[in-house]
Amino acid sequence: MARPFTVMGIVNVTPDSFSDGGEWFDHDAAVRHGIELAAAGATILDVGGESTRPGAAEVDADEEARRVVPVIRALASALPDVTLSVDTTKASVAAAAIDVGATYVNDVSALRHDPRMTDVVAGAGVRCCLMHMQGVPRTMQRAPSYGDVVVDVARHLRERVAAVVDAGVAEDRIDVDPGIGFGKTVDHNLALLRRLDEIVGLGRPVVVGTSRKTFLGRITGRDDPRQRLAGTVATNVLALAAGASVFRVHDVGAVHDALAVAAHVLDGPSRGD
Repeated sequence: MARPFTVMGIVNVTPDSFSDGGEWFDHDAAVRHGIELAAAGATILDVGGESTRPGAAEVDADEEARRVVPVIRALASALPDVTLSVDTTKASVAAAAIDVGATYVNDVSALRHDPRMTDVVAGAGVRCCLMHMQGVPRTMQRAPSYGDVVVDVARHLRERVAAVVDAGVAEDRIDVDPGIGFGKTVDHNLALLRRLDEIVGLGRPVVVGTSRKTFLGRITGRDDPRQRLAGTVATNVLALAAGASVFRVHDVGAVHDALAVAAHVLDGPSRGD
C-alpha cells in the first residue's frame, strides 16, 4: 500500500500574492480555480484573502472576510467532499469562514496573532495548522537568525501544540508547519528540509509549503515563480520521504502525480520480498 498524502491547493483571493497575485481576485475566477484544483487532485483547498509574502501590507478583517467568505461558501456548495481551509490570522475571519463551510484554519502565526483565535478553533471543533514564523510578514526576511533553526522551530511548534491543547483544541485536530520561507534564509530552509524528520518526530501531521518560493529561485536561477515547478516537485517528494503528509501547492496536478509515484516507490516491496 502506498503511503498516504494530502495535497492542499492554494486559492489566493488577493491582488498581491507573490506568484499569482490578482489572477484569482475575482470571485468567479477564484471559484473556478478551486474547482480545477480539486479536479487535479487537491482534497483541501486553502483560501486566503491576505498575502503573507515578505513585505506584504496588512488587510483589515472586514476586507479579508469580504474576499474569502463568498468564495468558501460557493466552493462548499460545489465541492461537498473537499475540505475547505481558511488561511487567516484573524478570529473574526476564521469564524465567518467556518459559518459558511470551512473546517480547517491555517494560521501562519500558530494562533498567536489574535487572542480569540484559539477559542474560535476550539469552539467549532475544526482542524488547524500551526506554522512557525519568525517575525511578521512585513519584516520577517530582513535578518532571520537562529541558534539551530531545526531545534528552534521544533521547540516552538512543540510549545504551541501544548498551549493550544491546553486552551481546548483537540490534539488530533492539529497539524504543524515548519514555515519554509517565513523568516528563514536559503540555508535555514534547506536545513529544515534536510532534517524534516525532526519536525515529523513531534508526532503531528506535517504540512510543507515550498511551492514556487524564492529560495527555489535562488538555487535554480529561476526568477519567475511560475518557472519553479521542478524545484517545488523535488522538495515535496523529499519531504514525503522524510514523513511529511500534507503538501500546500499552486501546481496541484504535477505535484499530486509526483507524490503518487513517490509514495508507491517508498512503500513498495523491496527486492526479493
